[in-house]
Amino acid sequence: MPSQNINPTRMELMRIKKQLSTALRGHKLLKDKQDEMVRQFMQLINTNRSLRLEIEKEMSEISEIFQTARLKMSYQGIMESLIVPSSKIDLELGHKTIMNINVPKLEYSLDEHIDLTYGFAFTPSELDQSVLRLSKLLPKLIELAEIEKACDMLSSEIEKTRRRVNAIEYVMIPEMQENIHYITMKLEDNERSNIIRLMKSKDIIMAKNGN
Repeated sequence: MPSQNINPTRMELMRIKKQLSTALRGHKLLKDKQDEMVRQFMQLINTNRSLRLEIEKEMSEISEIFQTARLKMSYQGIMESLIVPSSKIDLELGHKTIMNINVPKLEYSLDEHIDLTYGFAFTPSELDQSVLRLSKLLPKLIELAEIEKACDMLSSEIEKTRRRVNAIEYVMIPEMQENIHYITMKLEDNERSNIIRLMKSKDIIMAKNGN
């Protein structure tokens, strides 16, 4: 249905046709952007999945080793042994760009030397293994956090772009096309009416001249 109070003139027809041309170009650009974001999103999802599976496998093994250490020590002994950090990490929050979206990038400086700060005489070797393997896993945990946040932000942007694409495709463009059709029909009706009036006027004039 055409917009209300639309003025069926040739000027208005030209204006709406220009708007339609712009809308079609904008729709194509947004659709291309959406497709590229989806492609990159799927790449991130695949990376996220493989990294998460790798971390979960490692965490499961570390948990089993730690449970063995837990059986050999009291809870208080575990807490006292782990109260002092075994390594130091410096984190700095930066960002990188994916399809003009600023996603967080964690820059970190990790001390490669892992210092087991408790006495070995009163702790089982399983506790050492747990601490060492967990410390080595930290960079992958940071990478996973980055990827998951990027996936979340990219997913949100894809949804926003999808809504804009749909609004243009299913609302704006059909409305403009309907308005163009309405104005064209009106102009054609007016043209036919003018031709009929001219023909009637010609017949009247010729009839008078014939008399």
